[in-house]
Amino acid sequence: MILGIDTGGTYTDGVLLDSKQRVIAKAKALTTHQDLAIGIRNCINNLQERDWQQIRLVSLSTTLATNAVVEGRGCEAGLLLIGNELPGVLPTQNYAVLQGGHDISGNPLADLDIREIRAALTKFQGNVDAMAISGYLSVRNPEHELRVREIVDEILGVPVVCAHELTSSLGFRERTVTAVLNAKLIPVIKELMASVKAVLREFNIQARLMIVKGDGTLMTEEGAMDKPIETILSGPAASIVGATSLTGADKAIILDMGGTTTDIAVLKDGVPKVNPEGATVGGWLTRVRAADIVTCGLGGDSYIKIDSKGRLSVGPQRVWPLAIAADKYPYLIQELQDQMEAVWTVPFAQPTDSYIFLKDKSPLILSEVELSALKTLKSGAHTHLSLAKQLGIEPYFLNLQRLVEFGMLVKASLTPTDLLHVQGSYTPGNVNASKLGIEIMAHRLGVSSEEFIKLALNQVTENLCLALFDSMLNHNETSPNIKQNLKAEIFLDKIFDPCSEEPFNLAVQVNYPLIAIGAPVKDYLPKAAEKLRCKLMIPEHSEVANAVGAASGKLIETMDALIRPNAGGGFILHSPWERKVFENLTEAKEYARQQFEQEAKRSAEKAGVVYYDLTVDFQDQYLKTNTSQTNDLYLDTKVQATILGRPNWL
Repeated sequence: MILGIDTGGTYTDGVLLDSKQRVIAKAKALTTHQDLAIGIRNCINNLQERDWQQIRLVSLSTTLATNAVVEGRGCEAGLLLIGNELPGVLPTQNYAVLQGGHDISGNPLADLDIREIRAALTKFQGNVDAMAISGYLSVRNPEHELRVREIVDEILGVPVVCAHELTSSLGFRERTVTAVLNAKLIPVIKELMASVKAVLREFNIQARLMIVKGDGTLMTEEGAMDKPIETILSGPAASIVGATSLTGADKAIILDMGGTTTDIAVLKDGVPKVNPEGATVGGWLTRVRAADIVTCGLGGDSYIKIDSKGRLSVGPQRVWPLAIAADKYPYLIQELQDQMEAVWTVPFAQPTDSYIFLKDKSPLILSEVELSALKTLKSGAHTHLSLAKQLGIEPYFLNLQRLVEFGMLVKASLTPTDLLHVQGSYTPGNVNASKLGIEIMAHRLGVSSEEFIKLALNQVTENLCLALFDSMLNHNETSPNIKQNLKAEIFLDKIFDPCSEEPFNLAVQVNYPLIAIGAPVKDYLPKAAEKLRCKLMIPEHSEVANAVGAASGKLIETMDALIRPNAGGGFILHSPWERKVFENLTEAKEYARQQFEQEAKRSAEKAGVVYYDLTVDFQDQYLKTNTSQTNDLYLDTKVQATILGRPNWL
């Protein structure tokens, strides 16, 4: 069997597949952000399997790296820049600039100064947990990065990341950012892997552990330790693989709706579009190969709000549903009832807001109100109004948003999940809490509870349609900011809210089928698909499709090299390992092929792959000349090797 695990923002999903990729068991458990291992343990327990020794592979998709980058978490990382300084903000303030670097042909711009390197490293001793090294044009010649790494290993003895090993793309800044973020993530992923392996040992699961990369393929445990940056966007990528595995589709729009976000990708010829510039996460443009995914802050646990002008919105923030909060803290029912008659004048909160203590996160400098609120909430959750009364202050002066943003508190309020509780389609929590929340918000808006539910669900549908439009326009490389264009908004309104009294209405037709996965989709997507006039597919096991994707992924690795003419005659091979000069192009190509074959064998052995396919593609680039008598001018040869295989679990 194969065990697939997906740690999402709200739930941790697990599936067991047999060797023919059929789902034989599935389970869910709440994700425990304070310790992911707890949620993973609960999820495996809920699978209720007893013959754990039959599991030959465990595959994990995770949002941990993405969240760490977005939240600015990770270890203290140092950076050595070789040959050039970078303007602007970097992911670390601990950096030094060394002489060296190379030109576009791989020739050194200056020699390394060993004494300078050793002097620079003294300020990092005891202050950093990992180091990143990024040399100017190191992808044309990695010799300086490799030599500096030897010295860092000798002096600091901490994990070291070389930028040329992460990407072969040009772009000194992007390559440097990728290296620093990778260094910062090493202990994050190391802790996750250790936690997962400890849980697996509890169940006596002795199987190889692999992780989904941002492009939907698998990487080994060792690979994740070396290049944890490649696991960013792992969760959304797994959903694409899972949807494809469950439906067999090769052309579709895939929508994954979870508790926190909705992720959308366009599938063509069985594969998603890959962002050629690299993934952007937390505002940092990296050179990480990842599927081109449009993400919007809309999920089952999205925050339903009414602003001071009486406008209703859903998301993008995630909160606990009132139904789930009151299920854990039943006395919140009475506190919500007390809130019913209160006149609400707090601009930064909603009348349904409650606060739940999550964890201390010192050393933050807290105000007296924040300290008092934390102390009170440690004994149990409270609504905004009840907490203000207990602290003896006006609700207007109780602003705890900073504690929520720092992860010390979590907010509970009205969500689409609460709407489903009242409608009866999803009721694992306290239905009375959801009803009270809707009554409070409907009263504030001046409508009935039934009308409020209709308005909120229409907003969810409109947000989903907008996200789908954005994804399709993005796939065609068109600006996706259609909501920001006033003329476009007029047409969107006529699509979403047709009126028989208007001179005209509009309709659209989406040609690709829409594959919807995730627990909430059966309640929200039919109406969205109807408005877009597209075929909707909700496959069996859609609620755990991410975990299916983790379990059914393939091992795919790509490696790049470049062959260019040498100014002094012959040809230069720029590979991930070296810069080497050859007398003729045929010799350079053959050497590159041999090197990639050796690396493919090594990678396959590390991953436990017995059978794999290796393709080495050579693309010769020529410049067309103006005269037919003259041969076209040779520019370079791009070499790409692709390893495709499956881990051997049988």
